Amino acid sequence: MRRLILALGVLLAVTACSRSAEPNRADVLHIGSQRGGTKAVMIASGALEGAPYTVEWSEFAAAQPLLEAIGAGAVDLGLAGDAPFTFAYQSGSPIKAVGAQFVTERPAGALALVVPGNSPAHSLADLKGKKIATTRGSVGHHLVIRALRQAKLPPDWVIFTFLAPGDAKAAFSSGTIDGWAIWTPYLAPALKEGARTIVDGRGLINAYSFDVANEKAIAAKRALLADFLRREARALAWARANPDAYAAALAKETGLPPDVARDYAAKNARSAVPIDDAVIGDVRQVLDDFRASGAVRGDRALADGFERDFTTTKSAAPSGPTTG
Repeated sequence: MRRLILALGVLLAVTACSRSAEPNRADVLHIGSQRGGTKAVMIASGALEGAPYTVEWSEFAAAQPLLEAIGAGAVDLGLAGDAPFTFAYQSGSPIKAVGAQFVTERPAGALALVVPGNSPAHSLADLKGKKIATTRGSVGHHLVIRALRQAKLPPDWVIFTFLAPGDAKAAFSSGTIDGWAIWTPYLAPALKEGARTIVDGRGLINAYSFDVANEKAIAAKRALLADFLRREARALAWARANPDAYAAALAKETGLPPDVARDYAAKNARSAVPIDDAVIGDVRQVLDDFRASGAVRGDRALADGFERDFTTTKSAAPSGPTTG
């Protein structure tokens, strides 16, 4: 586990890869990648071969710092879950979702609220007044809020402790927090070390992710963003068809142990989908949950946070290298 946390911790520092001295160049896309995910799949699939622009990568440990960088204009585009996107958009950040990705059925073990193996808690009700760590505005944050709402428990039933994943893991291991709402690739090692699941995300919240762009990048680099999204759709199709090759690339890119990388690849088989009324309606449920808990007070029109005309097809055919 220490090796895993060190590998993931490298990403926490928002490492800029080959950052250009001219960040506003029209022929450069600055792409943010969480845990090496977007970068790994794009490189492994060969989807960027022949692109008429340069892609420069920055890596992040979680969605919150990635979205902050996009909002600040340091990154043009990055992938984030529906919950962190909604949270950041309602905070007033100058961002919009320009692409959508969906896992048809969120598998068990991809997102969960866990407790230490020796915890006396066996249900959400048992966690009254207990400290739960997660990242503010994350899918983990939304999971707990949604579970409390469904169980008809008040939002203050638990005490949230907002930490980055690496810091949360350390707190979880030391016993300074009582539970951890976390996702792949961090979840599998915690379960392997004896953590118990109190709430699993399967069937509780949808598995949408969004390609989020800065509004200025949308205006200045629209053609480049559209091309990147088309290539990304092909890369996702390749990853679904070649999970072992994707896992190997992910392990190489991030330093994740091979078994953790394989688990991540298996549980994140995303497809590109169009942004339509149904998608926005599902995200509205996320916003309703956050508002009901008092976590979000922004009143921006949700539909204004989406650009629908970048992608028009549900998914693309597999492309890039294949496995034997």
